[in-house]
Amino acid sequence: MDETQNATTDEMEAGLDAIRESPQDEGVLELIVRRPSTDEREVLESGELDPATGLMGDVWGLRRHESPDTQLTIINVRTIALLARQRDRWPLAGDQLYADMDLSDENLPPGTLLALGAAVIEVTATPHLGCKKFSARFGPEALEFVNSPEGRRLRLRGMYAKVVQPGVASVGDVLKKT
Repeated sequence: MDETQNATTDEMEAGLDAIRESPQDEGVLELIVRRPSTDEREVLESGELDPATGLMGDVWGLRRHESPDTQLTIINVRTIALLARQRDRWPLAGDQLYADMDLSDENLPPGTLLALGAAVIEVTATPHLGCKKFSARFGPEALEFVNSPEGRRLRLRGMYAKVVQPGVASVGDVLKKT
């Protein structure tokens, strides 16, 4: 099978067990992606997290009308690996932080604090849902999958967080409940 084809619903459903087995209390940060402007991506080894601007140099910090509750987006690496199929396609998701951790609402309810490098971030209540861009990049079946009731429960599209303590986060750092 051509690895650049989008995952089918059956393949995504088959991958749910691996996603559900993600670590619950701490996980590894595997990728940091800064978006310097709309539809641009920069893969970073380290990034500075700031309570006023989120990930320094990211387009979110330029959009002053945005809610602080949407500063950062975090996606589960098992989910994006399933949907993107190739690691070099992961940044297309548009998230800044890619971690091997159970992001479900049950495991990380709004208000949960997570240490990441020297920074501390807080899970927010704003839902992070798939959109037209996500569908265009990973297919309409992927959009339906992440926005399904189970997809929302597991936060397959990822989750929003805000920075509450500044610091530098690096690939390989542990994302840990505090």
